Amino acid sequence: MLHVNSIDLHYGAAQALRNVSLSAEPGKVTCVLGRNGVGKTSLLDALAGQHPVSNGTITFDGADITWLRPSERARRGIAYVPQGREIFPLLTVEENLKTGFAPLKREDRSIPDDVFALFPVLDDMLGRRGGDLSGGQQQQLAIGRALVMRPRLLLLDEPTEGIQPSIIKDIGRAIAYLRNLGRIAVVLVEQYLDFARELGDHFAVMDRGAIVYSCSRDTMDEAALKRAMAI
Repeated sequence: MLHVNSIDLHYGAAQALRNVSLSAEPGKVTCVLGRNGVGKTSLLDALAGQHPVSNGTITFDGADITWLRPSERARRGIAYVPQGREIFPLLTVEENLKTGFAPLKREDRSIPDDVFALFPVLDDMLGRRGGDLSGGQQQQLAIGRALVMRPRLLLLDEPTEGIQPSIIKDIGRAIAYLRNLGRIAVVLVEQYLDFARELGDHFAVMDRGAIVYSCSRDTMDEAALKRAMAI
């Protein structure tokens, strides 16, 4: 479904991504691991169209989307849950969810039942302002908003960061459920190996803007993966 081929990305003179290649398939979770500042968020920004690449190509469903704007990628089914959540604090939970309607056809503009089945607290707080929610609840809201878009590719940037353990478990169950549907590809950026290992089908470790180790669940050498993460 998604194929990233040898992309570079620059911020001015600084190179953030170096010859990065990656794939994501429906019904699979591709985990991108590594320390802070190694390029993980820059990779998701490139996939979502938030920042243009300098070299290489990105294809989605066989079509070249390398130069498409974020709104055009969203209409093709790419949803991005950024680090820091970026919900609208003055809008209600319901209004925040409905911002996910933007790329949808009018007849598809409804909140899927899955959103409330996965995150019941959102149903209970529909009339509350987003800024009144806890950090964990805001993270659930951000993921719920992405699911409103009926994504075919879901990009998640460190969804466990700063979240209490009970909600981390809820988020893990939600990702596992979406994977098991078999029609959504997930790219999950994480620092925490235990969370990623529980969910991932494919793993890529980044350092200094490049992928320095990759494997599947079946071929994982855990010692080698940990060494790569410690570089």
